[in-house]
Amino acid sequence: MVWTLGMLVCFVAFGGAAEDPEVKKLAAEVGKRGWLVFSAKTRRITGRGDFDLLIAHPDGSGLRNITNNPLFDDYGGRFSPDGKKLLFRCLKKGTHVDHVDWGHKGTLVIANADGSNPVPQGKENDFPWATWSPDGTRIACLYRRDGRIRSFDLATKKLIAETPNHGIFRQMSCSPDGKHFCGTTNIAGSDWNIGALEIETGKLIQVSRGMNCTPDWFQADPLRIVYSHGESADNDQGWVFLMQGSADGKSRSLIYAERKKHIYFGCTSPDDQYVVFSRRSHNGGAIEGPMAIVRLADTPIIGPEPFPRAEGMCPNARRGPVYHLDKLPNGFEPHWTYAEIETSVPTK
Repeated sequence: MVWTLGMLVCFVAFGGAAEDPEVKKLAAEVGKRGWLVFSAKTRRITGRGDFDLLIAHPDGSGLRNITNNPLFDDYGGRFSPDGKKLLFRCLKKGTHVDHVDWGHKGTLVIANADGSNPVPQGKENDFPWATWSPDGTRIACLYRRDGRIRSFDLATKKLIAETPNHGIFRQMSCSPDGKHFCGTTNIAGSDWNIGALEIETGKLIQVSRGMNCTPDWFQADPLRIVYSHGESADNDQGWVFLMQGSADGKSRSLIYAERKKHIYFGCTSPDDQYVVFSRRSHNGGAIEGPMAIVRLADTPIIGPEPFPRAEGMCPNARRGPVYHLDKLPNGFEPHWTYAEIETSVPTK
């Protein structure tokens, strides 16, 4: 059954409980499968309250603080496509950010994947919303006030390409084949939608419907985008679902929804078999949240408690399995690589 516009694509599935053996099976599948990088408050590790970048295997092993900057907050770690490098933004400790505006603040830093050899790129506020090119030799950046997207050679910082932003105003990223940008977009008079911009032609496609944000490309599919979608539910309280949509704007479907949770920062595994995300109890306040992983082949998932609004849209969604990353601190903007990471930073 296909739902168009603001509705969802749903599939027949069966339910499951949190203690189901299927959860253990999922946990075993992903346990040592690569590394996650995410921003987290360091109180649990260092006793401080600043945000650092941490890496860990999905089972919580190998947890390391790889930036360890007591005077700064580090956000938005993104592995390069080959998993050898990492970019992130370094802000003065206590700088106010929320889940949609961090990418233009502070200083862009590029380091090795284990956090070693961090090199600031330019001055504060330079290279806003930087995103890797597929070969890792360039970055593209979103200059909202100028209405431009500019690409730079990383070695020389030379401007090599420029295009209008066509309404993209936050959270821009480049597709794995380098042919599209996506971002939170003002399109057709409607703000806060997800747009896919074809770089060669300048054609902008509306991917989502309604209030949406935090988009990212599937890591292995240059035509699919994962994003968060706001829905009114339960006496008009707004919850946030995790969705996927095609870059041609023709299909959208639910990945995960949970009553009383706002699901943000979806990121697929490098092979697109899994997706990791954060589950926040409030839309304001703390930007990080407990993280979880689902198998994309199992989706759509709604769980664990009854959620009439979501079930009405997607009545055949299942309840799981959902692997909760309880051994890890609450995370902001997780990213996933299967590359090997060697580091001398002590395991925590």
